[in-house]
Amino acid sequence: MADVRSLPVPDGLAGERVDAGLSRLLGVSRTRAAEIAEAGGVQLDGRAVGKSDRLTAGAWLEVEIPSAAPAAPEVVPEPVPGMAIVHDDDDVVVVDKPVGVAAHPSPGWTGPTVVGALAAAGYRISTSGAAERQGVVHRLDVGTSGLMVVAKSEHAYTALKRAFKERTVEKVYHALVQGHPEPTTGTIDAPIGRHPSQDWKFAVVAGGKPSVTHYELLEAFPAASLVEVHLETGRTHQIRVHFSALRHPCVGDLTYGADPALARRVSLERQWLHAVRLGFEHPGTGQWLEVESRYPDDLQHALDVISDGYR
Repeated sequence: MADVRSLPVPDGLAGERVDAGLSRLLGVSRTRAAEIAEAGGVQLDGRAVGKSDRLTAGAWLEVEIPSAAPAAPEVVPEPVPGMAIVHDDDDVVVVDKPVGVAAHPSPGWTGPTVVGALAAAGYRISTSGAAERQGVVHRLDVGTSGLMVVAKSEHAYTALKRAFKERTVEKVYHALVQGHPEPTTGTIDAPIGRHPSQDWKFAVVAGGKPSVTHYELLEAFPAASLVEVHLETGRTHQIRVHFSALRHPCVGDLTYGADPALARRVSLERQWLHAVRLGFEHPGTGQWLEVESRYPDDLQHALDVISDGYR
């Protein structure tokens, strides 16, 4: 249960920002105070206020402090059949992640993870980052297969996090999308945020985070197109959301509007999306490291059905 505090604003806090005043008044960090305010937990004379609003002396302050968050999920060492190691050295390990595997543990996920698979195989990875996702510098969706790098050394973690932030990592995907995008080579520059009515998915929304996707047609078929995608940014579900917004969702991606009849026809139970190439400056040697991955069997089968005459 939440802890509710009710009291008048002391004269000494008049004019203070809400987060700064709460920090002094309640003995919590300013960051924690800001989080409480942003979650709607602070009222001044019955009106909800944000972290940057100002306190008024004598106004009645009500603060709802959420109970402690549940403990972070533990890393459970668990082998993942089909997860291949494509590169391994003292600084990094690059894996080829199968579908159905999460990057790291998270609340509500009970399936296998990349971090758990590496632990089961005896890999020591960087201890930087939150306990359940140590060494993880980027992620792939559970339903997306392909290449993912994990930092083994602390230096590699810092260097790779910076490289992803500065967009110097080459992330290349292949996607089989419904229909035929026009133009055949282009850039999708549209902000992505939480879906306004379904918070378990994402959408192109005003006020979302800047998101840029570059694509190029590789091959066109009667029912779909195989495209190569280069990500400039790395938002959650970015490729899926952007192509859905163009009305060309990834084949099999029922969450984002794909045709279920086509998905059944090609025996696909997830989005046709694969991280085929990953390139970055090696944090230890400074040399460019690039790795590639073949399509997994389910995606190759779907592509074969599409190319062999689905009409």
